[in-house]
Amino acid sequence: MNTTALLIGLGPLLGWGLYPTIASKIGGRPVNQILGSTIGTLIFALAFAGMQGIAFPHGMDLWFSIISGIGWASAQIVTFKVFTMVGSSRAMPITTAFQLLGASLWGVFALGDWPGTNARIFGGLSLVAIIIGAWLTVWSEHKDAGNAKKLRDAVILLAIGEIGYWAYSAAPQATSIGGKEAFVPQAIGMVIVAVVYSIFLAMRGEKLALAESVSYKHIISGLFFAFAALTYLISAQSNMNGLATGFILSQTSVVLATLTGFWFLGQKKTSKEMTVTICGLVLILAAATVTVLI
Repeated sequence: MNTTALLIGLGPLLGWGLYPTIASKIGGRPVNQILGSTIGTLIFALAFAGMQGIAFPHGMDLWFSIISGIGWASAQIVTFKVFTMVGSSRAMPITTAFQLLGASLWGVFALGDWPGTNARIFGGLSLVAIIIGAWLTVWSEHKDAGNAKKLRDAVILLAIGEIGYWAYSAAPQATSIGGKEAFVPQAIGMVIVAVVYSIFLAMRGEKLALAESVSYKHIISGLFFAFAALTYLISAQSNMNGLATGFILSQTSVVLATLTGFWFLGQKKTSKEMTVTICGLVLILAAATVTVLI
């Protein structure tokens, strides 16, 4: 792997690793966060497409790409909600674990991955390791019934949100275009969800997010997400790092997202909880590596 390929492959580490922390630091409601993030993503995608001269897709390629963006934005609304419940440092390892599980199971049942007995055994053990790793990241030294219920609710919400993340990853596979061509319509789908969600909440009596300045501050966090998404698309190309290695490198983002939650957002853990959390993160990354290499 050359230096350029490595640096591009680690783009998601910075983009997706810092995105949840920046969004949480800027603050606001989940609707403010998703609105600004999606607008920032669309701005980035349009600028990139313009500089590269990328043609706008049409037909089913366009619609599946938009559906992909709708899936991500819907899931991210859920994730932002969970941030307010348990903090990004606890939510990110869980949602990463669910995404790894979803991607692996989709690969096995829909794409025919892991052929053969040995592959399925190692793959199955890796999925169990991912679940254990996620549990370790939220382990608490001091039990509290209220916090335990809040965490259970958060896990349930993130599991539901995985449906959206699955659509984000799976829908483009039904197209005949590459990730770069799908980037702009994906961003359009994201903005559609954010605007509709904002109007829906306003109709229920909440303040219209489109009229709040904090929403537009989140354009900054959207640029970080878009940078990660684009560098992952480039990294996963066969002439760069390839899908397997690109995927492994992108998952390192969970480490930065979790640790910056502690460092910059004041999400505290005891020294023993921190040690167990780090062990959980290492286990998730090791299991992710196995799932894409078998």
